[in-house]
Amino acid sequence: MVQVRESSDEDIKNAMKPRRKYSRKGENGIVLVVGGSWLYHGAPALAAMASFRCGVDLVYIAVPEKIATPIRALSPNFIVLPLPDLKLTKGSVRRLEKILPEVDAAVVGPGLVPKDADALTFLLKELLEKDIAVVLDAAALIPDVLAIVKGKKAVLTPHAGEFKRLFGIELTKSAEERAVHVKEKASEYSLTILLKGVVDVISDGETVVFNKTGTSAMTVGGTGDVLSGLVAGFLSRGARPIEAAVAAARVNGLAGERATVRLGYHIVATDLLDEIPQILKAYDVIVED
Repeated sequence: MVQVRESSDEDIKNAMKPRRKYSRKGENGIVLVVGGSWLYHGAPALAAMASFRCGVDLVYIAVPEKIATPIRALSPNFIVLPLPDLKLTKGSVRRLEKILPEVDAAVVGPGLVPKDADALTFLLKELLEKDIAVVLDAAALIPDVLAIVKGKKAVLTPHAGEFKRLFGIELTKSAEERAVHVKEKASEYSLTILLKGVVDVISDGETVVFNKTGTSAMTVGGTGDVLSGLVAGFLSRGARPIEAAVAAARVNGLAGERATVRLGYHIVATDLLDEIPQILKAYDVIVED
């Protein structure tokens, strides 16, 4: 059997890196979200706002030009980078490369429709060559990416179906059996995997953590996008991938629990965003320069 521990509030504390009293804009994390399509405009926005709620300074969203205006209208906080094609293409990536700002972490996948695997792997190579930590979700979770992200600062956030698509393994509902497979694949590819489920299973190939926060109300669409944004937010502020993944899973679940207490089984993903600062402010640490 794999040795497992459960997530705790100490994991949140470990991921919440101190903020300098006289820090300047950009020093507390900069996140890039690459996603969206003609059908899914909300997913990248949810991920972006979740990153903001981690306390990061700036969030850029790269989306198809067709939905850039709706994304801008959702929040004045976003910096939107319009991409020329409806799907992610190599041309879109080259366009992004020309305007890509300095970022610490990137979420790739929420609402994304890649034209082909080559466009996606081309994007990941560009990000990783710049030493940007990556969080892969949804459409970015395909086998073609594994060789690119192997050994890199990367967090994969699949549900059971996406895990099968990535690794060809059909998972049972047993958390203990899932732990074996998650640890094995995290070790094989030297990265962190956050397997979403009733019990989240997180591993970097050495440590294995169960996260049991959350409620069945969180089956509502968009909570996974919030989760990926949280992971990137913690990464951008200096947390290690395993720290970021465990803390994000715990906070996401706690936010869902709090929203469910308020609203019952009638929550939407944006309700989690309202709860995140209430959870994280207890862990804010300010240090003198």
